[in-house]
Amino acid sequence: MQKNIRKTHVLAESAIMVALSLAIFLVSDLIPWPFLIYGGSFSLFGQVPIIIVSYRHGIKNGLSASLALAIFEMIMGYKNFVYVTGLAAYLTVALADYIVAFGCLGLGGMFKGRLGGKQSTELALGGAVVCVIRFVCHYISGVTIWKGYCPEGMAVEIYSLLYNGSYMAVELILTVIGLIAVGKFINLDKKKLV
Repeated sequence: MQKNIRKTHVLAESAIMVALSLAIFLVSDLIPWPFLIYGGSFSLFGQVPIIIVSYRHGIKNGLSASLALAIFEMIMGYKNFVYVTGLAAYLTVALADYIVAFGCLGLGGMFKGRLGGKQSTELALGGAVVCVIRFVCHYISGVTIWKGYCPEGMAVEIYSLLYNGSYMAVELILTVIGLIAVGKFINLDKKKLV
């Protein structure tokens, strides 16, 4: 009975965190970023709730939550599929820009208990690592699928690095700041946060 209650609690908390993350991403998308004319964006702490799920309830539950977020992000970004043709291109966009890119957020709790219980440090490092993984996914997509948007005379690798790096660097900074703040003020080892 207790095990079922725990599973229900984790599922409910994960669903709330996915909804919160999605809401933050949606609100963040309303803010115009003029230098991101071809897509890509950063959120105002949108990755933090999923990383918290991973940290509190383990990688398995974090990956489940991040996969749910990835699917919602892909549905919201459906317009990106209009610009590509061919099965390989569709799969690359689906995997590199959505499923793997957002799915990796569930790994954010990977350092829990590995740095002497320093919650803020463990969260920040996990957040930084998943941001780098997400950047690599977007970089690969930029080099393989979105290379047609590269300005003439510029190497596509440099363009993808600069374009995707511009928003992912901001995402990394905001995510780490948010995770440090959460780690300083909320004990995530408690059964109930409120």
